[in-house]
Amino acid sequence: MTSAPEWLADAVIYEIYPQSFADSNGDGIGDLPGVLGHLDYLQWLGVNVIWFNPCFASPFRDAGYDVSDYLTIAPRYGSNEDMITLVKEAKARGIRVLLDLVAGHTSMQHPWFRASMNDPSDHRYIWSDRPGDAFVAAPGGSRGWYMKNFFPEQPALNFGYSRLAADEPWRQLPDAAGPQANRAGLKEIIGYWLDRGVAGFRVDMAFSLVKDDPGLVETTALWREVGEWMRQAHPDAVLLPESDELRTVDAGVRGNFDADFSLVIHEEHSALFNNGGAGLLPWQHEVEPCYFDPDADVDRGSRAFERFLGLWNHHLETNGPDRLVVLPSSDHDFSRLVCGNRTIEQLPAVFTFLLTWGSIPSIYYGDEIGMRYLEGAPEKEGSIWTPAFNRASCRTPMQWDDKLPNAGFSTGSTESLYLPQDPDVGRPTVAAQLDDAHSLVRFVQGLVQLRRSIPALGTRASTTVLSSGYPLVYLRDETHLIVVNPLRQATEVKVEIPAGTTARHLFGRGAGLDDGVIRASGFGCGVFELSPLGDQGQS
Repeated sequence: MTSAPEWLADAVIYEIYPQSFADSNGDGIGDLPGVLGHLDYLQWLGVNVIWFNPCFASPFRDAGYDVSDYLTIAPRYGSNEDMITLVKEAKARGIRVLLDLVAGHTSMQHPWFRASMNDPSDHRYIWSDRPGDAFVAAPGGSRGWYMKNFFPEQPALNFGYSRLAADEPWRQLPDAAGPQANRAGLKEIIGYWLDRGVAGFRVDMAFSLVKDDPGLVETTALWREVGEWMRQAHPDAVLLPESDELRTVDAGVRGNFDADFSLVIHEEHSALFNNGGAGLLPWQHEVEPCYFDPDADVDRGSRAFERFLGLWNHHLETNGPDRLVVLPSSDHDFSRLVCGNRTIEQLPAVFTFLLTWGSIPSIYYGDEIGMRYLEGAPEKEGSIWTPAFNRASCRTPMQWDDKLPNAGFSTGSTESLYLPQDPDVGRPTVAAQLDDAHSLVRFVQGLVQLRRSIPALGTRASTTVLSSGYPLVYLRDETHLIVVNPLRQATEVKVEIPAGTTARHLFGRGAGLDDGVIRASGFGCGVFELSPLGDQGQS
């Protein structure tokens, strides 16, 4: 198993949706110089890794997840030089940069696809002589039908099939010329950006490359090869795959990835935060209970956390206690933390969990100030996944300062903005919260600093759950006790802390411990240090 670079275990990731973070030139679309102008804020917040959603050249049929040139920054975001400058300036502030590698498909406008469409001997894509599931007629009938991944404008790259089939003559094995050309293409893309200072990649659809691949045997072999090649020249670089389904729980290890990046739309992760406020996911028939629901039925909410915990424990049992897992607050495909009946008042409890659990935390831009899921946002660049689920609502522009036009996101006209901003007069902004000692962003910043100063709150320490109901109570490394109450109402539970210790309150609000009974007010949370009796007074 690959040993991840030391820096990754201490990472606090911040996801930036580039078109929505900060616009420097007034065209209404966020860009790289805009991000550059806010690096000091990110340094203050304490994050040490930025993950950019795709910022490569694209026709933006799927908001950049349809790449037409992996080696060129999309002009609307700036230039390759802008990215190089940003990487250098971020590094000067102790921040690394990860890019999003869309490995499984390209845009129809990519030169590879245009060439393949007119060359029967080219097999970089999967071509059929007949229509079928996931196959789309080529423009102008030039070459039959090609396989798509999501939208028709996203033709699937051919990394081969694990086995041939007589009734599907288009199948090729992974060692065929087309799949090998794509494997070489992956290496070229990775090498190009690592040579320019990028720290690594979060890999989109990492485990879908080789088709009909039982056990992901060929897919993980592909990634082992790519990873071994990468680390020869860049031993400190990382590859992080989308993961957390049970079927992929050990695939990251077998593929020599450096950590597993939880996909928030999957059942076990959505059991934490998906309260149905954003609508139903494509595979859902009804709203399912989640743990961080302020009005949760205690039994159903507790079972939701047990679903998450079951996967977490399965990770530990399968991959060992040192395996790193990234746990996001939300992301560009999912409802924000503030959504439905969950309000900003509950978020200190949410972030106490995210920043003291044994995972690598990833904060989606704006979650740290409590930006809300904006219901009714217009469709934008393929944002409507199903009629009941519009991803644009979690992609609205960052809210910097209400004293500035467009809350400081852009000097352009309101009509020019990539998406409408939250119109609420009480919307949260960075500037207002920086001026408030009791604000959410200051709470989050304090938690990040606490995590970075106490190894027991990081990824290397053990996690022992004492209560999986309400409140949630767990130990980190047997030296720190964490209390999280997501409910509006006060809760209490009796727990046994390690013998011969007493608890000292370090951080949080509305939680206390007395004679083994933990009491938490509505949305209460706390971090306690356990010390030998006689060293500290009990809190």
